[in-house]
Amino acid sequence: MAQIICFPVFRHLRSDPSHHVLHFRGGRLVRGGRGTSFWFHPLSASIAEVPCDDRDLAFLFHGRTSDFQDVTTQGVITYRVVDPEILARRVDFSIDPSRGTWKHAPLDQIAQLLTQLAQQFAWDYIVHTPVNEVLAEGMVQVGDRIRAGFAGHGPLPKMGIEIVSVRVSGVAPTADLEKALQTPTREAIQQRADEATFQRRAMAVEKERAIQENELQNRIELARREEALITQQGQNGRRLAREKAEAGAIESEALAARRKLEAATKADGIRTVEGARGEAERERMAIYRDMPVPVLMGLAARRFAGKLRRIDHLNLGPDLFGTALTDLIEAGTRRLGVNGGKPPAAKAD
Repeated sequence: MAQIICFPVFRHLRSDPSHHVLHFRGGRLVRGGRGTSFWFHPLSASIAEVPCDDRDLAFLFHGRTSDFQDVTTQGVITYRVVDPEILARRVDFSIDPSRGTWKHAPLDQIAQLLTQLAQQFAWDYIVHTPVNEVLAEGMVQVGDRIRAGFAGHGPLPKMGIEIVSVRVSGVAPTADLEKALQTPTREAIQQRADEATFQRRAMAVEKERAIQENELQNRIELARREEALITQQGQNGRRLAREKAEAGAIESEALAARRKLEAATKADGIRTVEGARGEAERERMAIYRDMPVPVLMGLAARRFAGKLRRIDHLNLGPDLFGTALTDLIEAGTRRLGVNGGKPPAAKAD
């Protein structure tokens, strides 16, 4: 807003660069421009200040769709004043010469005008469209309709106002309608969640059943293997016992055969020894048979003497002694005859 400094008679005004000030005196425009400053007399001057910067206008209005459902549209309209002098003639922008504030509310008038125009342009689309389509495409369609309406609205440029942009932030149904519209989707999502939960539980049950079946199969397989192991152990025990019995029989047979062979060998040895002894005895008896009786008597006496440990008494009869002496002489005579009458040579020591 313009800054006004009050003096006793005159006053001084200074405006912002974004505001256009119009100074009238006697019904005629004396000066005008942005960011101006001048002296004026409050009794003869009339001053209007028109903002020329971009202004944002938020709008919110309700509408009814073709299927009689209430929706709410909200957004922002950005506008600006391109011809402040024309707008000052159409809307009262006069300010108080003492305080520098507007005497009326010109911006509210402009906001009301633009909001009503935007509402009218939006209703042209909403009333001919069902609620589902409005909620699905309403933001784009309503924004396009409002922009097209302002562009084709002739009185608005004649007022010196230009629409910079139109932004629709949302098209929403009422709370009850929104809840009703959300119900099918919510139910579908809940149904999918329930199905997922059911599938997860079914999968868990299936997995549990598969685990139990696997455990049962493992137990059956373990029992079968244990049975096979017991059978195999029995067979191994029987085979081991049979092999031990067969080994014992073979060992017994081998022992019997060995003993038999040893007995036969011993018998053969005994027979051989006894045969040799008999043969030797027969040969000795043949030798003894050709020997004279005195020699036999001497041999007998020698063997008898070899078995005696002590001789206490020895009796020699005349017959035995005479016969022995005669034999001794005869033997000496025969020996001398063999050596040619020479005495036997003495043995060297």
